[in-house]
Amino acid sequence: MSPLAAPAADPTLATFGNDPWWLIGGKVLVIFVFLVLTVLLSMWVERRVIGRMQLRVGPNRAGPQGLLQGLADGVKLALKEDIVPRQVDKIVFVLAPVMSAVPAFISFIIIPFGPTVSVFGHHTALQGTDLPVAVLLVLAMSSMGIYGIVLAGWSSMSPYSLLGGLRSSAQMISYEIAMGLSFVAVFMFAGSMSTSEIVAKQDHIWFAVLLAPSFVVYVITMMGESNRIPFDLPEGEGELVGGFHTEYSSLKFAMFFLAEYINLATLSALCTTLFLGGWRAPAPISTVWSGANSGWWPVLWFLVKLWLFIFFFIWLRGSLPRVRYDQLMKLGWKILMPVSLAWILLVSTIKAFKNDGHDIQTILWITVGVIVVVLVATVIWEMFRGGEGGEGGEIVPDAEAPARPDPFAGGFPVPPMDAPHYHGRARDEPARPATIESASEEVTSGTY
Repeated sequence: MSPLAAPAADPTLATFGNDPWWLIGGKVLVIFVFLVLTVLLSMWVERRVIGRMQLRVGPNRAGPQGLLQGLADGVKLALKEDIVPRQVDKIVFVLAPVMSAVPAFISFIIIPFGPTVSVFGHHTALQGTDLPVAVLLVLAMSSMGIYGIVLAGWSSMSPYSLLGGLRSSAQMISYEIAMGLSFVAVFMFAGSMSTSEIVAKQDHIWFAVLLAPSFVVYVITMMGESNRIPFDLPEGEGELVGGFHTEYSSLKFAMFFLAEYINLATLSALCTTLFLGGWRAPAPISTVWSGANSGWWPVLWFLVKLWLFIFFFIWLRGSLPRVRYDQLMKLGWKILMPVSLAWILLVSTIKAFKNDGHDIQTILWITVGVIVVVLVATVIWEMFRGGEGGEGGEIVPDAEAPARPDPFAGGFPVPPMDAPHYHGRARDEPARPATIESASEEVTSGTY
């Protein structure tokens, strides 16, 4: 059989579990090597792309065009001194990086790279394995990875690390719920949670077109799930000095670094599988070329889509600033979740009417009209509501504003935001003469 030839049948759940042991081990090894190489290449691409965006060169010394820079960084991290602070919970401190890295590798086992092919005369699907609830496995593994981050922050005995771990847990709750809700519409249209069957259902139209709101919600939530800019608050260097991994070094820090970039690839691959047809070729290619979705060619289409999403992650990191924590929570709880719930209700209603034999085109037009009316009403409400202030948008005058509390009432001086007093002295009061005698008298008397 030609190396580009393959059986025409797409893989299903029934095709898994029948491979010999050497083929299963080979798939696991290939996925592991693929992820490691993807991490090294992602690091190089990210640094080169952001360097180009910032008008600088980027890595160009280690290897040709700096291609070995990621490998050099890995060797450097492995050879650095492993520092463990005193009074930390050593067992949890050591296990936390493992809990972040191992689930990241497991998640990729259910991602389909291509259709059924022939490997040494044995027909097998280009996928590690598949499950009836394969997508839920990815959600479970991403939640386990968050446990590693939270435990790392808790066991480090550092307030910065603890705050980073708490931020990560709050971020996971906010964005994983919205991410799970964005999958519901996909499950309803595909009729399955199996990744191979979801890809098979997109043979005519991608779910990114059919379920565009779910696709947009997932793209936003996967940025929050990856803890990267603009949602990298668990690592906010500006206020947390590195976040949850402040106290980590050497291989333990490298495992957190590895888990982040593997999650980057996993989230991109999952988005490709659920919304962009998986390994199927884009419409112009698949319509012109009948063999585009057979043999080993689908691996190429899958990798192109995967790297487009990775580039999207990198582009956002080089373009957007970090959002505030309250903005992050507001986006997750007040926008993404209600929108996802409303979209699921709408999709289920449309499918119910369709199953009863109603005209789907009329239903879609009515739905679009209702959405437009709701959006226009929302805009009008925000325009006439006014800004911040009293009830009904009325701004409270300064004369009716409540009196400010005395910052010195509790015995500890806490000046207000506009700082009208400084060490008990009014702002307009002239400064005292700065002489040695007066300074010594003030120190002796306890004025300062």
